[in-house]
Amino acid sequence: MGDLLVRNVGRLVTMAGAPISDAAVVIRAGHVVWTGPQSDLPAGDDLPSYDAGGACVIPGFVDPHTHLVWAGSRREEFLARLAGTAYDGGGIRTTVEATRAAATDELIDLALTRLRAMLANGTTTVEVKTGYGLSTDDELRLLDITRAIADRTPLQVDATYLGAHVVPPERDRDDYVLEVVATIPAAREHGAVWCDVFCDTGAFTVDETRRIFAAAGQAGMGLRIHAEQLEHTGAAALAAEMGCASADHLERITADDARALAAADVTAVLLPTAALSLGHKGSAHVRLLREAGVRLALATDCNPGTSWCESMPYVIQLACLEFGLSVAEAFEAATSGSAAALRRDDVGHLTVGARGDIAVLAAEHEADVVAHLGGRAVDVTIVGGVPWLADA
Repeated sequence: MGDLLVRNVGRLVTMAGAPISDAAVVIRAGHVVWTGPQSDLPAGDDLPSYDAGGACVIPGFVDPHTHLVWAGSRREEFLARLAGTAYDGGGIRTTVEATRAAATDELIDLALTRLRAMLANGTTTVEVKTGYGLSTDDELRLLDITRAIADRTPLQVDATYLGAHVVPPERDRDDYVLEVVATIPAAREHGAVWCDVFCDTGAFTVDETRRIFAAAGQAGMGLRIHAEQLEHTGAAALAAEMGCASADHLERITADDARALAAADVTAVLLPTAALSLGHKGSAHVRLLREAGVRLALATDCNPGTSWCESMPYVIQLACLEFGLSVAEAFEAATSGSAAALRRDDVGHLTVGARGDIAVLAAEHEADVVAHLGGRAVDVTIVGGVPWLADA
């Protein structure tokens, strides 16, 4: 956490009010204490400064859905899918085998490499799920690894227990659900602040999910859910019933689902990179969510099988070009919307009191990031008032 004056900002997008031209941001002890036109900069002690060079400055991206800790490859699954083979969730087990077999230090190094790529792309807060262990000991190891990488990166990391990813092929289904429930208190002790369930065909049923969520709620964990991605199962309605912070994917929702999510203040996390990879065409779900007034968020869904992506700018591009979001909607969803998905009010915006987490774009306007396909989107990422270069 540092002190910093970010000056010569051509366009400051705070996510609270209109953009400010020719602006500056003052950060003290890692938090924003002033924003406004540079000409109105208050007098005070000299601070270390960063010259934004007339660039557009926005809050650091918040990525509220990742599966960051894994080993191995899903190359064959990817090639098969390109050749027309349907994805049924079975590929997760391939990653489970490789992740269980990998040494802890290897998993830490792999995850840190992915986090460095996220940091270079402007992400400053990230949620990290387990789900590639699928046994009590292996899932708790993944939570310990998540704590280890959180201590070795400037990014803020929220840990999520996803023991209910799929049922391991070697396990009896009912016994495994019992194990997931029984592991929840230990998962909380190992740093999990959230519990997630993949509630879909090939994964867990609505009744199983409700049972897991009831135990997680009793343990003081927040709830998240993979919902209505592959088939319509009633998972979105369950998210509303159980008061989940977010429901993620949602390509198969109905208008009733969208209204229920809005009424329960559940944030909808859109995952356009996963939809692209799986060939889920269309944006009808986005239209339904908008019409119902559901808060939208964006995330990478970074995982080895269906969304190998560490770039929130690329997610924003797809959200605009494939899902029909406006530039303003997409950037809001990737910052303040994603912060809402994590129930955080200290990130995703640049108002007084917020963390000094900033992405200095390699552009004069955020729209240029969407238009410049394949281009570098972020020059420097600032976390808690400390600038980090791409190779930091």
